[in-house]
Amino acid sequence: MLRRLFIVVAVPAAMAVSSLNTGAKTPPKLDYEFFKSRVEPVFLTKRPDHARCYVCHVESNNAFRLERLAPGARDWTEEQSRRNFETVSILVNPGDPDTSRLLLHPLAPEGGGDVFHSGGRQFSSKRDPAWRTLAAWVNGATLASPLK
Repeated sequence: MLRRLFIVVAVPAAMAVSSLNTGAKTPPKLDYEFFKSRVEPVFLTKRPDHARCYVCHVESNNAFRLERLAPGARDWTEEQSRRNFETVSILVNPGDPDTSRLLLHPLAPEGGGDVFHSGGRQFSSKRDPAWRTLAAWVNGATLASPLK
């Protein structure tokens, strides 16, 4: 009986101490308003020598598929933005832009990106302002505190 009591008490206590020692922190929450006002425009911006992200990713059959804009529209509707947010949120690891597919695929390999992105290198380095906007969102930026 005493041995069972020790196991019941000791194991949860050891797990609690272990989680304190690893410095594990809760990943930040992805902010929808920051996404809508700062991230979505990145997908619509024409970059030198590249098509807009939207051009390829509205028709794509991969995980990064954006909603189709209505004819003549410059922005997505609220409903479309919400769907884009849900889709794009799956492509990031909150709190870790360096392992998030959304940021790695379009980043040049010499800048820290991976070797695959059939749409070319949208960002030559992590210093690119648009890349930094995406990274800020992944790191939990909000409109009230955009520089996370």
